[in-house]
Amino acid sequence: MTRFEDLALIEPLLRAVREEGYEHPTPIQEQAIGPVLAGRDLLGCAQTGTGKTAAFALPILQRLHGAPVPSPRHVRILVLAPTRELASQIGDSFASYGRYTGIRHTTVFGGVGQEPQARALRAGVDVLVATPGRLLDLLQQRIARLDRVEILVLDEADRMLDMGFIHDVRRVISALPRKRQTVFFSATLAPEIRTLARDILTDPVRVEVAPAATTVDTITQSVYRVERHEKFPLLSRLLRDPALRRVIVFTRTKRGANKLAEQLNGSSFKADAIHGNKAQGARERALENFKRGSSRILVATDIASRGIDVDEITHVVNYDLPDVPENYVHRIGRTARAGAGGAAMTFCSPEEREELAAVEKLIRMRIPVQGGEARGAAEPARPLPAPAFRPFSGPRQSRPAAPWARRHRSR
Repeated sequence: MTRFEDLALIEPLLRAVREEGYEHPTPIQEQAIGPVLAGRDLLGCAQTGTGKTAAFALPILQRLHGAPVPSPRHVRILVLAPTRELASQIGDSFASYGRYTGIRHTTVFGGVGQEPQARALRAGVDVLVATPGRLLDLLQQRIARLDRVEILVLDEADRMLDMGFIHDVRRVISALPRKRQTVFFSATLAPEIRTLARDILTDPVRVEVAPAATTVDTITQSVYRVERHEKFPLLSRLLRDPALRRVIVFTRTKRGANKLAEQLNGSSFKADAIHGNKAQGARERALENFKRGSSRILVATDIASRGIDVDEITHVVNYDLPDVPENYVHRIGRTARAGAGGAAMTFCSPEEREELAAVEKLIRMRIPVQGGEARGAAEPARPLPAPAFRPFSGPRQSRPAAPWARRHRSR
């Protein structure tokens, strides 16, 4: 089995990795670290929870460590992330892995005052981790300069598309030098994502792990067929089981997340809600409470389906089925991380049967039904062969919105 020592990493990085408790690289790390070290562009198709942050952070830190420090310091590495939470976690990873390198980094995102971020940029940083909106603000104010960026990392590009950030991303890229290395990660490769990758990558090394339409093997999946009004009593019964130690519950809407968190707290369960309308401080407090264990339950919309890296999440509950079936994969990927097991439980009301069918079609398996509501026993979940990784060649076509997405878009 490959060890980090086999990947030609320098001792300061190996020391930091050992202190993080890692001995063996994940498949994405094993395949990506070498090409990034060699200066190649890289296209990675990988979901969250596969270790992709270290796959680009470690080789980037090594390349910076071996190069002279410019005076004054300027941004040499730009990492774009779709959400504040993911940007913060990437920044934390650079701090952890680079603790013995002397490399400076900062993280910028919206929802908080920009002055501390501006001060850090004026003082000089090597690595800038940013969300597109706040970075564009800083560029327009001439606080951030990107004309000497050597490496661009675009993380979770498909999430950028989902959130409507692709135009912002292109505007940021237009401020970068044309001659640079680009590292591109996406869990799925929609036509628009393929187009963006074609435009910004040069002869990339392609790496694929955990294909986008598959789910983690160590997750036990089940579905409960319930009427809508029966969902909360069912959730309450399930949460009385002490095996559900740390649980994320996903709702479709922000209002639904707030209401469910209030109901849970009113029933003596400690829960916090997190969604896009929460202030940044409130979101950070909710995440910190969840990480520390002071709240056992985090109620979230799909803003938390990717990029929330919390250890030892035992269960994910889909209180509402997602509008977009791909989000099911990202939601349940919050559990069973770093080789651990986990469980995903989905509540399906009669109105959500179409969404359930779309999820099962995507993941290419039947999800076993729990309880007596099913008309006949469900067969065990058996994954079918995943679709092959498709190259970039072929016509560029726009994919029409799926019926379930159109129906719920107004929510």
